[in-house]
Amino acid sequence: MSAQTATERRGPRELLKDPDFRRLLFTRFAASWGDGMFRAGLAGAVLFNPERAADPLAIAGGFAALLLPYSVVGPFAGALLDRWDRRKVLIFANLLRGLAIVCASAAVGFGFGGIGLFSLALAAEGITRFIGSGLSASLPHVVEEESVVTANAFSTTLGSVVAVIGGGCAIGLRALFGSNDVGSAETTVFAVLGTLVAAFLARGFARGVLGPSVVDEPPNAFLAVARGLADGAKHAWRAPSVTAGFLALFAHRASFGVSLLVTVLLMRNYFTDHGLFRSGLPGLGQMAALGGAGLLLAGLLTARIIRVFGRLRAVLGALLLAAIAQSALGLPMVLPLALLASFVITGAGQVLKLCVDSSIQLDVADEARGRVFALYDTLFNITQVAAVSLGALVVPDDGRAPGLLIAATVCYLVGGAGYLVARRRTIR
Repeated sequence: MSAQTATERRGPRELLKDPDFRRLLFTRFAASWGDGMFRAGLAGAVLFNPERAADPLAIAGGFAALLLPYSVVGPFAGALLDRWDRRKVLIFANLLRGLAIVCASAAVGFGFGGIGLFSLALAAEGITRFIGSGLSASLPHVVEEESVVTANAFSTTLGSVVAVIGGGCAIGLRALFGSNDVGSAETTVFAVLGTLVAAFLARGFARGVLGPSVVDEPPNAFLAVARGLADGAKHAWRAPSVTAGFLALFAHRASFGVSLLVTVLLMRNYFTDHGLFRSGLPGLGQMAALGGAGLLLAGLLTARIIRVFGRLRAVLGALLLAAIAQSALGLPMVLPLALLASFVITGAGQVLKLCVDSSIQLDVADEARGRVFALYDTLFNITQVAAVSLGALVVPDDGRAPGLLIAATVCYLVGGAGYLVARRRTIR
């Protein structure tokens, strides 16, 4: 960590003066831009390609391809991040991800689909897990403990906004190159630029500066990987704030997964253009832009909300706000209201995520932090994939499924109750 003479909490402006924090932030930006480009390009290739057709189960398969790598690779990433130099992880994982992106883009261009294309997407997203967990686990090494909440809110939120911008770039390139297989491939391959820049920036860190500062792994690397998930669960269980945060965030991801599936189908098969608001892939772009605005607002306000109201009230307030938005704005299934719902729900979800991130960064020891983040991502994404998959079994092709949105609203309320119970748990 760069030397600091002040011990008080620093704001984003002061944090940006620290060269290590600034480099880690720009590494996140580059990686996030590439993530947004790749995911939007792949989504356009599969969901809004005239040469392909996608029903609800196919869409669920696409979500699984993007999310399951976090669940499969996560435990291994966590164990290795608490063993390997995180600087090297950020360099080589970004380079490998770039190779996977090129291969997946080529598969799209040649018209491959099904298991072949999903396997390449799984590989690209699986490697991303090392990058995301590495960035999160490294943050406490470049800022003081008093500034972790602010730094995390600032970097994570802006990283999410940059990912949205990357998605917007993909939509723009798609309009230029075309929406068929070749045009989709040309759009998707541009994502490799983000991974190359991220690897170059990570290379500028001094060896060992990103941790881990203490290694409690066994000498055998395979044993270290095998026990990663169990160790992450053990350390998370020892911190009631982390366990409770998991429950709240999992409720959000299940609800968000259902509403996202419904929204994609509505954009494809039900909504029509409404004034300035668009259906189809441009409509998803508008939804992503409003979601990005919600992320940005949450990032600006979350640290202050936590300081004023405390983490418990911040989490419960976010869950309640998301539940209200899901029912009041989502249920009418009108295009402008659906777009507004994306702003509110995404912003509330970001508040939840930042609260959980700060709990892990502050309440879990550094030598276990990577494994807890990995466990967090594993359960986080299994929950969303399960929710999307179950929803795909019952949702109609046009997406009009009020019962699913009501169930998603109830899930938020159940998550709030679970959070309260878990927070009051005592460790014996």
